[in-house]
Amino acid sequence: MTASDTHTTQLAVPDGTRTAGGGGPAAWSPDSWSPDSWRGRPAAQQPDWPDPEELRGVENTLALRPPLVLPEEILDLRRSLAQVAAGEGFLLQAGDCAERFGSCTEAGVRGKLRVILQVAILLTYGSGLPVVKVGRIAGQFGKPRSRPTETVDGVELPAFRGDIVNRPEFTAEARRPDAGRLLSAYHHASAALNVLRALTLGGYADLGQVHDWNQEFVRRSAAGQRYETAADDITRALRFMAACGVDTRSQAALHQVQLYTSHEALLPQYEQALIRYDEKRRGWFDTSAHMLWIGDRTRRLDGAHVELLAGVGNPVGVKVGPSTGAADLRELCERLDPDRAPGRLVLISRLGAGRGGELLPPLLRAVRDAGHTPVWACDPMHGNTFVSESGYKTRRLSDITTEVAEFFAVHREAGLHPGGIHLELTGDDVTECLGGDLDEVLDTHLASRYETACDPRLNAAQSIELAFRVAEFLREQRSVA
Repeated sequence: MTASDTHTTQLAVPDGTRTAGGGGPAAWSPDSWSPDSWRGRPAAQQPDWPDPEELRGVENTLALRPPLVLPEEILDLRRSLAQVAAGEGFLLQAGDCAERFGSCTEAGVRGKLRVILQVAILLTYGSGLPVVKVGRIAGQFGKPRSRPTETVDGVELPAFRGDIVNRPEFTAEARRPDAGRLLSAYHHASAALNVLRALTLGGYADLGQVHDWNQEFVRRSAAGQRYETAADDITRALRFMAACGVDTRSQAALHQVQLYTSHEALLPQYEQALIRYDEKRRGWFDTSAHMLWIGDRTRRLDGAHVELLAGVGNPVGVKVGPSTGAADLRELCERLDPDRAPGRLVLISRLGAGRGGELLPPLLRAVRDAGHTPVWACDPMHGNTFVSESGYKTRRLSDITTEVAEFFAVHREAGLHPGGIHLELTGDDVTECLGGDLDEVLDTHLASRYETACDPRLNAAQSIELAFRVAEFLREQRSVA
């Protein structure tokens, strides 16, 4: 794509907001949408920015920055997700709970990419389906919080909302929202994207490196040893193809991968500043990431987040929690996907282990009967979080696996394709989630390597163990399809 393909303009903050008579938000229609039309609507989960003028200046500066991703890449992802929606692929969306600026280094990005590649190759190897890889990376710097403040020893301060807003140290200065961190987030996302592109296109994702993706601490686990066996099979298959005269060196798909980026569109000011109009395609695109999603806490139909993403051409995800009613979900789908375009919507259920059999079927029916063909993905992380006896927020791998199994079972019963999984994981040897094979993480182990900035993540060995189980679920699903 040349520079002339994308028309970039400064999107200054308007002096007023678009409201209906009486002060409420205007009724929505495609013709009434503009990048700033969200400003007349309620926005949940927002920091209390102390200096509106500073925030305005940061937004205007960001609006002049180059896009982080390009419309053609975004549309490539939509085409791939349309294949997933048709049952011809599987979505793996995975990465950090909340990225830290300090992790946007070559080593940090390589570690995340490594475990995503391992999980993806196991899913493809085990199921025979192409896997669309979307990282929670290069932009997942903000997090919604259950409470706006945190109290320690009688002192109450604003909650840590991610590096894009404030710092985690429990001091008044660190917890003060800082609009300048929006600019820092842009630059760190740009750095992470540069590393990602170099690694995915420069040989690191080559299938010939499949053994090298397995770290030493993972090899010692039962899951890691099973991974090595799968990697041996893949290596033998590549040698067989070469022996049969196939020029594997000329097959780009064997040496490169496309990893798309995604994050929760939590801060509308940041997202609006990176929305660009593409003259060639006559549409608006949020160039902060290939895919954005709306959280379970921000999916209010008349809210700012739904309004903002309703008008951009990116794939849009919606987290679907236990409080989501069938009628509400149908209205959200109508608002975000009025054209019923495959590849536009990803509905991400996060219901909790033991609840999918009851809560998911009416949601599937409502969406299907309304004529939508979204990708249905399972987030088995957020509905299974609890505080352990040792005081750490954690999750059990067994609960995570149970929720995925229920997700597959419900889709099989409904005759629908289970389209993907959405995971919080890391390539590091952390102790944040309980369970695992021979190296089981116990409650007494959590304190040893608990490093997350917010929610607990699966470590590399746990991620590989889960990947084998999901591949089994996919094989069973395909055998009865």
